[in-house]
Amino acid sequence: MLALIQTIVLAIDIYWWLIIASAIFSWLFAFNVINGRNQFVATIGDFLYRVTDPALRPIRRVMPDLGGIDISPIILLLALFFLRQFILTTVAPALI
Repeated sequence: MLALIQTIVLAIDIYWWLIIASAIFSWLFAFNVINGRNQFVATIGDFLYRVTDPALRPIRRVMPDLGGIDISPIILLLALFFLRQFILTTVAPALI
């Protein structure tokens, strides 16, 4: 059971970094630091969008419009942090 918990926590950690990478990529793309017409850059951007958008879309739907500021990644990171801590401090000790 410990291996399953560690695997879930690792998956949460990987998804955490993918969300951060997606946010940084969107900033770099918005400020024309990276070339969106480059096939490699476009592939990375498409991958990050496809991986993170299904989790961010419901948050964006509920959040009020804040102009050009998108705080949905921050809210998702907080939710993942809470889930990770809940698993490590509540679920794991109860199962071990």
